[in-house]
Amino acid sequence: MINHNSDTDVLTVDSLGKKVSSPEGSLTILEDVSFSVAGGETVAVVGPSGAGKSTLLALMAGLDTPSSGTVRLLGQDIGGLSEDGRAELRAGNVGFVFQSFHLLPSLTAIENVMLPLELAGNERAADAAATVLGEVGLSERLRHYPRQLSGGEQQRVAIARAFVTRPAILFADEPTGNLDGATGARIIELLFRLNEAAHTTLVLVTHDENLASGCRRRLLLGDGRLVGDEVAA
Repeated sequence: MINHNSDTDVLTVDSLGKKVSSPEGSLTILEDVSFSVAGGETVAVVGPSGAGKSTLLALMAGLDTPSSGTVRLLGQDIGGLSEDGRAELRAGNVGFVFQSFHLLPSLTAIENVMLPLELAGNERAADAAATVLGEVGLSERLRHYPRQLSGGEQQRVAIARAFVTRPAILFADEPTGNLDGATGARIIELLFRLNEAAHTTLVLVTHDENLASGCRRRLLLGDGRLVGDEVAA
């Protein structure tokens, strides 16, 4: 795992652009987006629907490739890496939390959380997974399958899976989007509590004002461009 601290930029986006083909011709999703994120920062990417937020997150994490510009993640230009190389960089160093949980339905809660550790060859995966599931309040749900869990419980499993590798950076895409207000509020509290304890850099995309306001910094996208970069007082 790559060491991380607040004195080092863990993410640098430079002149990033993304265009896709459509029946009407070329469609610009992102254009000339540049910023950097220091280790330990909490950053919310906000803006109206269609502004390019989720596309930007996918590009930052190396899940998609840009049409122009570069992304440096944990010191590496991910555009110069193969798909396998990007996957290797993400393993153990990058965590993800998605709106739709992305749990494997055939695995129990503890097996879902163990998965990234097992893929990395960690022989203590079960112990580590049980510990972090306890941290998110699911010690009594270790052997439950996703279908046996509520939406809030499934998202807590997903958060546990994201943090179990103690990643340098965590990307979250609308992590409260499928939850009711009260459950979403508990997830927000949990996400920031774990993030602070792990000293992880957090970059999230959200429409949830309560979630965005918990971040120290806010990047505002509009029509595919970065139109605001605000740091909380």
